[in-house]
Amino acid sequence: MEKKPKGTRKGYTTGACSAAAARAAALGLLQGAVPDSVECELPNGQRITFAVSNGHCANDFAQAVVIKDAGDDPDVTDKAALTAHVRLLPDAPGEVLLKGGTGVGTITMQGLGLEVGGPAINPVPRRNIAANVRQVAASLLEQAGLEVTISVPGGEELAKKTLNYRLGIVGGISILGTTGIVHPYSTTAFRASVIQGIEVAANQGQHCVVLTTGGRTEKFTMRELPELAPACFVQMGDFLKYALDTVVRCGLPQVVIGGMVGKLTKIAQGETITHANRSAVDTDLLAEIAAEIGASADVCTEISQSEMARYASERMEELGLISEFYEALGRRVIATLSQRYTGKFRLRVLMCDFDGNKLAEVAGDV
Repeated sequence: MEKKPKGTRKGYTTGACSAAAARAAALGLLQGAVPDSVECELPNGQRITFAVSNGHCANDFAQAVVIKDAGDDPDVTDKAALTAHVRLLPDAPGEVLLKGGTGVGTITMQGLGLEVGGPAINPVPRRNIAANVRQVAASLLEQAGLEVTISVPGGEELAKKTLNYRLGIVGGISILGTTGIVHPYSTTAFRASVIQGIEVAANQGQHCVVLTTGGRTEKFTMRELPELAPACFVQMGDFLKYALDTVVRCGLPQVVIGGMVGKLTKIAQGETITHANRSAVDTDLLAEIAAEIGASADVCTEISQSEMARYASERMEELGLISEFYEALGRRVIATLSQRYTGKFRLRVLMCDFDGNKLAEVAGDV
């Protein structure tokens, strides 16, 4: 078979792997032995065969493990051991009770659509796990219920590499997935996490959300705004449009955008998706801003002819105009966004250099 190019191989979500493990354990309880592989129905309707390991049975319970394969996606949960422990509940015929075990996070805040104090297993995986168990254990469920506990050895350590704590998820990872499939470097998943982060801030009663373009700008804004709760900070990456549309839908009255010259220029020029491959930085706009604050015609021409926003920043610093330049850029950001979101929120723009040092800030109503 032809080998797929690196970066294109799909994988499976923690939810799909949990459902497969639960199905295998239920089969073990029914048949007296956990199978070495199991066909599982994903939320999108696909049927996929998963390898099963560490299966064992006793009188009233069975356990199975499915090792997560995230494909070519750089997922911190790749190779995690999604473990299902299925136990008979003699006094609860027909019930499938889902619990979270070691390594699965616990919900501590409202806003995720999950019960506070319950396991961080999202609604689609919950339904998918229960459906797979019911498909293979219908005869058992006529006589008893089944308690399904999902655990992830090492999940608490894995969670430290995620942003779960900002969403009020402690003690482990989340069991996620709306289709069951992980797409490599999934922009869909990132976009969904941006939207969810803003929704959580709103549902917690926060009045401000801080949208940053990456890790450096987030650290910068956190230093500048220590009074804000962690849930207020959302890395929007390139997804400005989805972030601000969600802000409006959730009715948040205050927005802070933290950024550096490149992304801020793209926002000022009207780009709603700021990825480098989507469009070039408008250096003519930067030259116009430079002229506005007093730079010479020769310098403005050089900025216009450059392909890099950073060049404009460096020239302004050489001329001692760096603060004025960034303040003017911030005003352009506010003016541009006011055309799309008139009267929807108050905007503050915090700007830093490439080392995370503050350069300027501006604020205004859009």
